[in-house]
Amino acid sequence: MSDGIVWLVDREHWMSSVVFARGITPEELAVRMGGAPDGATGPFTDLEVEHLGVCWYRPGDHGDGVVRVGECGGWSLAVEYGDSTGGDLLAEISRDGVEVVRYVPMQEHPPASVDYAHDGVFLCGFGLREEVWRWGREPDLLLPDLVAAGILSSDGRTCLPSEDEDYRTGYRRGLGVVERRFGLSLPREYLEDARLPAYAVRGTPRMTLDV
Repeated sequence: MSDGIVWLVDREHWMSSVVFARGITPEELAVRMGGAPDGATGPFTDLEVEHLGVCWYRPGDHGDGVVRVGECGGWSLAVEYGDSTGGDLLAEISRDGVEVVRYVPMQEHPPASVDYAHDGVFLCGFGLREEVWRWGREPDLLLPDLVAAGILSSDGRTCLPSEDEDYRTGYRRGLGVVERRFGLSLPREYLEDARLPAYAVRGTPRMTLDV
């Protein structure tokens, strides 16, 4: 069983992202992401979410978004599926002293990315293997960690690993920085097999399993 999150780089089963929040309950996290306070349904495993009545995409409009919520390693977490809302709401989720980390898994281009917000402010974010481009109010917040991991030069302007390096290797290195800095963990068995409550956070998905 993994004690961290680096294994997410090699996960083949699709999901939108994972949001970690410290300072609120899983239920409050779901509400801040757009779920109704009494809207929990399920519980569902990871695979069962695929069988919900969710429209992932509508031309010219938002699709449906669903989250499964739980708790691991002192952080609440929301696993996002479909057209979920986490990327738009990080500052709102982090209000009142809450810390929020979001990991968005992608293939090589565009890159996977991580973002961090705290106390109502989006502080920093970057793409994995593209850490020279950083954003947020404090874009260099994790620069010392990235330098110590051998990812960036001390001025933050040069990526040190070879461009020919397999992108997954670079992803593991960058995500490992985030894992260690914030003490994040999400065992594979928990993400995939735990039966967790689910919330609709966008659209009008049918939150019952097809039978």
